[in-house]
Amino acid sequence: MIDFVKAYITPGTPLYGAACVAAQKPAQALLAMARTAGIPRVHTNLAYDADGRNGGVFFRKLSALSLFAQGAPPEAGEFAPGLEPRSGETVITKQYASAFFGTTLAATLTALRVDTLIIAGVSTSGCIRATAVDACQHGFIPWVVREAVGDRSPAQHEANLFDLQAKYAEVVDLKTVEEYLGAHRRS
Repeated sequence: MIDFVKAYITPGTPLYGAACVAAQKPAQALLAMARTAGIPRVHTNLAYDADGRNGGVFFRKLSALSLFAQGAPPEAGEFAPGLEPRSGETVITKQYASAFFGTTLAATLTALRVDTLIIAGVSTSGCIRATAVDACQHGFIPWVVREAVGDRSPAQHEANLFDLQAKYAEVVDLKTVEEYLGAHRRS
């Protein structure tokens, strides 16, 4: 679950997107499936020093990231309802778009003997894309769940899903994941 926090689903925030809201229920269904299947679950969020210095150019370029800076009201960075991590689920706090960059994600997944990532979250054109590309480059098989990802711009969402499918990931529907996890549960 990539960055599924309240800032993306709360009207009036600079990161809000109706397509992010639309992805929330499918992401909840996906998370429930993953929990039932007993596969490892990883959630990411964003957090920055008060001045954003640990976010570098990314923080300076995207002023909306100040929502996640130390001292900002915490609501924006809280996990979206129904997508909160549970005890035993890994939380990776990141400062850049990819869940892999500057984090322990690759080592964590390798230690867990994970080879395939089922990716959901926000936003498709930013953190979803960056994470899927880095997953591929780290030797993991990335699956991006079409209904469970969202973006502020429908055009950017579709263009990035097209490009991810063409080069870096499998863009799959929730039904495909349900069948895959059902088979995983039986094995």
